[in-house]
Amino acid sequence: MRVFQNANYPFMQWRRRAYILTAILFLAGFVAMGLNVGRYGTWQNYGVDFTGGTLVQVQFQRPVTVEQIRGASRAAGHTEWEITRFGTGNEYVIRMPTFRETAQETSQKRVLAALNPAFGNAVKVTRVEAVGPKVGDELQWSALLAIVLSMVATLAYLWFRFEWRFGLAAIGATGHDLIITLGIIAMLRTEVNLGTVAALLTIVGYSLNDTIVVFDRIRENLTKPRHGASFTEILNRSINETLPRTVLTGGSTMGTLLALLIFGGPVIRDFALVLLLGIFIGTFSSIFVASPLLNAIEAKWPHRAPKREQAAPSRSREAAARV
Repeated sequence: MRVFQNANYPFMQWRRRAYILTAILFLAGFVAMGLNVGRYGTWQNYGVDFTGGTLVQVQFQRPVTVEQIRGASRAAGHTEWEITRFGTGNEYVIRMPTFRETAQETSQKRVLAALNPAFGNAVKVTRVEAVGPKVGDELQWSALLAIVLSMVATLAYLWFRFEWRFGLAAIGATGHDLIITLGIIAMLRTEVNLGTVAALLTIVGYSLNDTIVVFDRIRENLTKPRHGASFTEILNRSINETLPRTVLTGGSTMGTLLALLIFGGPVIRDFALVLLLGIFIGTFSSIFVASPLLNAIEAKWPHRAPKREQAAPSRSREAAARV
């Protein structure tokens, strides 16, 4: 199937509209992070994996509300518990800021002791997870280190494989994807856990791969006779030539993730949501952010032709003069 064959869209002329959209998303994300700090004390909704504590998932035999569960837990003296809906209307997750070595037994007993007076035997515990605070801190640093090292390694590869300006533009586009994805996660209050970190690393890989495909075509076109075409026109032509691949790859990937988001169940829903957001933003950035960044870098630090290329026209002129 061929889509967008012989496409000739003026993407580089649309880059200012993309800049405005990017600025709006940046601003909305930073505002959401700031509001989260003011309201909850953290810029993201960290899960038990990073904060430490105990997570207990409960299931009721009849529909109940968060307010009912919160009222029962407060009546039992547990005002620090955080209660959120999980999956269907009958399942909820209770987060306890405390960590106990014997969490499997004590946490389950504490939850049942708090809820049974209000709900009787209509509640049962289906899952208990516990992470110590020290392990949570180590996981936060390990996750941050993994993301930073992956970007540094990619920059080094692109610097060696292409040119430093390509690597800088690719890292800028990938940073754009990560910041906007984190901003949307903050807005939606999606839980950040180890699955979210895995999704962010996957986004880094996908976004860079998509950008490298476009950059590879740009490099090929730069080596061909230009026939008077400017650097911006070559960028535009390269984006259009790789547009069928970009659309088909991104569309098929997002279709799969959308199916996971709808039918995958609550356990994998946050992971699929973060990946879906990241793939969409990565596809957008490979067209509207990476190449415009490369164009801006080229305008600031123009490419210098190798000495052999500079010398060739001189030799040609000398030969013409001798004739």
